Amino acid sequence: MASLESEKQGPTAQDKTDENSQAEQHSPSTEQNITAVYPTGWKYRTHRLGPWTIPCYASPPVQLVLVAFVCFFCPGMFNALNGLGGGGQFNATTADNSNVAVYSTFSVLGFFAGSITNRLGIKLTLSLGGLGYCLYVSSYLSYNHNQNSGFVIFAGAMLGVCAGMLWAAQGAIMMSYPQEKSKGRYISWFWMIFNLGGVIGSLIPLGENIHSNAGNVSDGTYIGFMVLTFLGACLALTLVDAHDVVRSDGSHVILMKHPSWRSEFLGLWEVLQTDIWIVFLFPMFIASNWFYSYQFNGFNGAKFNIRTRALNNVLYWTSQIIGAYVFGYMLDIRSLGRTMRAKLAWGMMFLLTMVVWGGGYAWQKGYTRAETSLKTYVKDDWTTHGYVGPMFLYMFYGFYDAAWQTCVYWFMGALTNNGRKLANFAGFYKGIQSAGSAITFRIDALGVPFMNEFASSWALLAGSLLIAAPLIFTKIRDTVPIDEDLVFTDETYEDVKPMIAKPPEVREKV
Repeated sequence: MASLESEKQGPTAQDKTDENSQAEQHSPSTEQNITAVYPTGWKYRTHRLGPWTIPCYASPPVQLVLVAFVCFFCPGMFNALNGLGGGGQFNATTADNSNVAVYSTFSVLGFFAGSITNRLGIKLTLSLGGLGYCLYVSSYLSYNHNQNSGFVIFAGAMLGVCAGMLWAAQGAIMMSYPQEKSKGRYISWFWMIFNLGGVIGSLIPLGENIHSNAGNVSDGTYIGFMVLTFLGACLALTLVDAHDVVRSDGSHVILMKHPSWRSEFLGLWEVLQTDIWIVFLFPMFIASNWFYSYQFNGFNGAKFNIRTRALNNVLYWTSQIIGAYVFGYMLDIRSLGRTMRAKLAWGMMFLLTMVVWGGGYAWQKGYTRAETSLKTYVKDDWTTHGYVGPMFLYMFYGFYDAAWQTCVYWFMGALTNNGRKLANFAGFYKGIQSAGSAITFRIDALGVPFMNEFASSWALLAGSLLIAAPLIFTKIRDTVPIDEDLVFTDETYEDVKPMIAKPPEVREKV
């Protein structure tokens, strides 16, 4: 919440005249005025484990870790599968068409997914979303036996609907649960655990195919992915609802107390009216997954055999973990104000765009789609001379992706602390991002030259940063007054204020 730590002390006459003390004007003047009691029960009890204190189950850190593991099992396996190029198949056409279906339905439903999340709640939305990933993987298992591309495309369309709900709920948790001072670290923790799913998922086909030079993965790989994605959907049911989450200072997430389908779909329109400047981030949204079809199919799938693609995949998602850690913690540096951190993040992303993609241009000049499509073309192995160069380039692509995603989420989270509004922002992000993915996977299916795909990715990334600059440089403040966050809900300060009472603790070691 916006500077809630500062609200523990009552306002003075001087504070009331300060334009930066709007949130404090609601605070009681003494502790006796706070009548709220910290919730009791197992969900709100912290635990001692040796020298460590484990947060209560309903706390933001625990809930973030749970949702991160849901995404570890579901989108993480999806990423591992797609990172192999062509969904692990020799020919990428069916996978491309399925991904067009995924991102087409995702882009439509994703735009409204924030409203759905606000109405159904975090837990149910995430669980329903996770089931779509299990169906998607099962379609590839079927394809291995009957070449039924129609089922793969249908499963992709269903996944788009489910993924829209899952990612809107995930974004709301990641951006609205933490306090302002911790948002970068929360995004970092989530992205590291989530991409660990991509690493583990990539190790499955690597182990299955380490002695194989075949063009597609085995049934065992798909069965392993199916089991893990189903576990993720079940794990989502262990989350608590957002209104039960309590931060370390006793404050609550700002939500709607009485959401309805009407209020949430009207809220979607309201947020576009009150926060119209969010459109400056839309080009960054569409650019955020635009390069996936090129990297997975035009780079990894086109040039390397199955075991090398699996190794590249492990390195790609491992680099994402490193990128999320570096940028997540950098964005929470306490010695700099948030406005300065936003500007530095923008500058670093622009520099990385020029350096990483400049190296990619030098690599892409060395081959074409036409030559890699020939049946006589021999794909590279990790034993091939010169493999180290593209290996490191692919790792930098992974690092860059994590840095981009972390910064975009942090920029959105810096604009507001309102959970209802952030669910809509997350829906906008994933919907527009998916529209871009649908376009690029269709472009790839049509056989557009790899250099054209590469050039469009580089230009869009650089151009979107320039378009987003006015918002990043002028709209991100060091803190957001709680008054502004409450305007978009039916809650009052009394509903979300921090509490004096400390959470109960278990004194004995557990």
